[in-house]
Amino acid sequence: MNAVERFLVPAVPLARVAWLRHVIYPFVLLDVLWIVTDPIPHGDVPPSLYRGLAVRDVLHLPAPSHTYVRVLLGVIVLSALVAATGRLPRLAGWVCAVGMLDWVSNAFAYSKVDHDHFALVLALFVLPTAGRARVADVDVRSQAAGWAVRMVQVGAVCIYWLSASAKMRFGGWGWANGATLIWALTRRPNGIGPWVGSHPALTHALQWVVLVAEFCSPVLLWLRSRALYAGLAFWAGFHLSTYLMLKIHFLPLVVCLLSFLPLERIGPWWATRPWAGRRRMRHEPKRPATPPRAGSGRPPAASEELSSAR
Repeated sequence: MNAVERFLVPAVPLARVAWLRHVIYPFVLLDVLWIVTDPIPHGDVPPSLYRGLAVRDVLHLPAPSHTYVRVLLGVIVLSALVAATGRLPRLAGWVCAVGMLDWVSNAFAYSKVDHDHFALVLALFVLPTAGRARVADVDVRSQAAGWAVRMVQVGAVCIYWLSASAKMRFGGWGWANGATLIWALTRRPNGIGPWVGSHPALTHALQWVVLVAEFCSPVLLWLRSRALYAGLAFWAGFHLSTYLMLKIHFLPLVVCLLSFLPLERIGPWWATRPWAGRRRMRHEPKRPATPPRAGSGRPPAASEELSSAR
């Protein structure tokens, strides 16, 4: 039980939760205003097109309407702004989490489900459980913060592993030798994508690399130091390549991968930079000059000169 507790509920600095909030909640604004904007037009389409996901049925979330989706957008934006400041971390955080779950499940109730949002929604539900956290809480360790961070990490890893499982479920091991990547590169020709798609042996090799990496992704939960950074660099390169060749991004997942990094070191690192020191010196108040004390090198008084002459 001690080993399980250390794995699931590690004591991590509260500052890491604070930094995650400063990144994830502003990203929510980017997500609802730029990435996942479908719920707004969904409020004006015929209800016959709506196919509620199971989570919406369980939570009894209503079908989208013109007014409902616009009020929901306002609630998400307001709660995300408040939560990003660190104020009302539980209330604002959970309002944002429920609103975001409603928003993305609305977006996916008319077509495919984008699996990259799973970790983001999970992060929104667990971050409020850590309570108040500041970027200055570098030396304050908390198991509540550790559990929240670990759950975000597990959610990110699950996306990769479940993606590989889905490939096996619908395509079997033959998926890696199929033409899935060639079809995608042909449908979305960008950069060197057409050249890669013209070499079947290369596309098969890439598909095998992706499949094996997705199945091995849970190893990230146990890696440390340079090995962990190497694993994160691999996935960052993978997502960058998919964007350059296919214009497909996984930004919600990439943001959640930041939970693996020691974000609490940003504050102390920044404080040691030369520019930070110069800025502090400019803003520090000038100390008033103090009169010199005896023996400090000031000119002697007239009485002292007379005593010396005697």
